[in-house]
Amino acid sequence: MRAVRLESIGSIIMRIVEKPVARPGELIVRVLAAGICGSDRHMYKGEYPTAIPVTLGHEFCGIVEEVGDGIPSFAGGELVTVDPNIACGTCAACRRGRPNLCARLTAIGVTRDGGFADYVAVPCGQAFTLPSDLDPVHGAFCEPLACCIHAIDRADIRPGDSVAILGGGVIGLLMVQLARLAGASQVILITRQLSRREAALRLGATHTFDPASSDTVASVRDVTQGGADVVIECAGVADTLQTGLRMARRGGTFVLFGVTPAGIEVPVLPFDLLVNEVDVRPAYLNPFTHSRAAAMVASGALELDSLVTKAIGLEEVAGVVGSAPLPGEIKVIVRP
Repeated sequence: MRAVRLESIGSIIMRIVEKPVARPGELIVRVLAAGICGSDRHMYKGEYPTAIPVTLGHEFCGIVEEVGDGIPSFAGGELVTVDPNIACGTCAACRRGRPNLCARLTAIGVTRDGGFADYVAVPCGQAFTLPSDLDPVHGAFCEPLACCIHAIDRADIRPGDSVAILGGGVIGLLMVQLARLAGASQVILITRQLSRREAALRLGATHTFDPASSDTVASVRDVTQGGADVVIECAGVADTLQTGLRMARRGGTFVLFGVTPAGIEVPVLPFDLLVNEVDVRPAYLNPFTHSRAAAMVASGALELDSLVTKAIGLEEVAGVVGSAPLPGEIKVIVRP
């Protein structure tokens, strides 16, 4: 079968490899759609820890083609989305109900072979069924959506709150929709690209600002009369983290969600955080939220089609992951 392999930092190539065989407790999933994530680019550049060599692809949906021994819950033929993050279940973090902080966490498409391939082996407990008539492209959104839901849980948005979102990629545009569904009265998206600002307004944002042409901190403070109740940082860069902290109102909440490259240091002003009591809450991965994401995608509650920039084949993945996102790019979907 074909698989797109990260073979070393900065080297990714499609190869012909052996098709996986289902071990006891495993499913073999024929991949129908997989999303390219910013984390894939971070792994390619050595900015996010991963096992090498490895087949990338942690956002995917497909058909169960083979069922290993000891799995009465699957018969084969089901459309499934897969939670790639596999916790051990026994470490201190897992016992405290924090599987995203598992000391022995592994992940499909990160530390074990993933979905940029014709087939992928997954533990049965990581697979969640979807309606058989669902567009598999929508199913590929379940993993990033699950992470966003965790961030929204951490944000604790209350009806009538104002929410500022920094970063207008697929994550920021999912957050816009989730914030409105959570009851936010004002949803403000900050991003440089005009096409993304226009998309945000169509998806429910009440305001958008371009950080290249305006003082976004002053703009957010103006429209919210003092600062946003919740700020969600989705860009993963130093500038947005610093400005985002200043956008929060006194007593507000700042959710750190964007993935900055490992080792990056960002200066902050502890005194300002102290006297303003800004509540800083990182949100990492998707603890217990993948099933909720699957149910949400199946319900049709979110607009997903407009987030897909283009679909590509496996032979094009290396070129896309190895390059910076193109202007206007939101989500690239791989269709093996």
